[in-house]
Amino acid sequence: MRVVAAMSGGVDSAVAAARAAEAGHEVTGIHLALSRNPKSYRSGARGCCTIEDANDARRAADVIGIPFYVWDLSDRFHTDVVENFMDTYAAGQTPNPCLRCNEKIKFAAVLDRALALGFDAVATGHYASVITTAEGGVELHRAVDAAKDQSYVLGVLDEQQLRHSLFPLGDTPKPRVREEAAARGLLVADKPDSHDICFVADGDNVGWLREKLGDRAPNHGGAIVDEASGEVLGEHAGSYGFTIGQRKGLRLGRPAPDGRPRYVLDIEPVSGTVTVGPRERLAVERIRGDQLRWCGAALPTGTVLDGGDVTVQLRAHGAEHRAVVAVGEDRLEIELIDPAYGIAPGQAAVVYDGSRVVGSATITATERVPG
Repeated sequence: MRVVAAMSGGVDSAVAAARAAEAGHEVTGIHLALSRNPKSYRSGARGCCTIEDANDARRAADVIGIPFYVWDLSDRFHTDVVENFMDTYAAGQTPNPCLRCNEKIKFAAVLDRALALGFDAVATGHYASVITTAEGGVELHRAVDAAKDQSYVLGVLDEQQLRHSLFPLGDTPKPRVREEAAARGLLVADKPDSHDICFVADGDNVGWLREKLGDRAPNHGGAIVDEASGEVLGEHAGSYGFTIGQRKGLRLGRPAPDGRPRYVLDIEPVSGTVTVGPRERLAVERIRGDQLRWCGAALPTGTVLDGGDVTVQLRAHGAEHRAVVAVGEDRLEIELIDPAYGIAPGQAAVVYDGSRVVGSATITATERVPG
């Protein structure tokens, strides 16, 4: 096959490209220029897609012996990922930009361009596996290395995208990937993994949002209110600085009457009101989500997924929660067997059947445990 290998400049994508070439595919390495400021550099292990990363990717491609190009998708990335990130926070919700990037950039814009240029597939360094069934269908499964599994952020890929996706690292633990990189002479073997949000290089999400959003209503400030008493406990400079379940950074100055910490329970973006209360009020037992994406054949409306192997993951590195999942018309109704804590609208709910990813939805509403 003719394969485009998306090379971020890190160790995972470099080894994935090398494995694809070793498997006999005709591989071309590409690096995605996603930043509108090409002179930016990463800070430690934060950020990605910088000049430094592009050079690391080019050197890795030279070692592997494959052609290498840089594709400028910065405008598309800004519109589909960065603007979505700002708009979602401005609406009082919590986005996952990595998931949006996979959906809109790596497996939409990149894959579409690759297919138009005559390539057959896109290979990435994600830790997940695509399996072809005996009937000819395709399934997305968790990686062998549970600690590095990235199937959650790939839960937005549809059947057609999976048919043109290669994840060469899904069967390998991360330490072995680094060992292999060193054995292949790849200089990125010991390069730190990137963390946080790539376009917020210093990791200060609140400061970045404050700079970008400024005084744009309705995020210019509001009250922090105690849920039980209705008492105004303090003021804040912008609701975008909070997320459901947040404990630190509230700056209330005095503890609750019972001495226990307070958590963010609700964010009302129009008035800017942030409601806080005890941790037990974060317990959620029902979730609704829309913007369905099926990793394989779509399930018909009215389908109910139930059983010991059906779980839902609600954060990129969060736990699995046993659940009953009902498929509505372009929505999921999820009932958790055991409550989850700190679940926010805007996050993704990814449904699993054992290790297989069934599909995903964007959380629009939650129902708390009465109390």
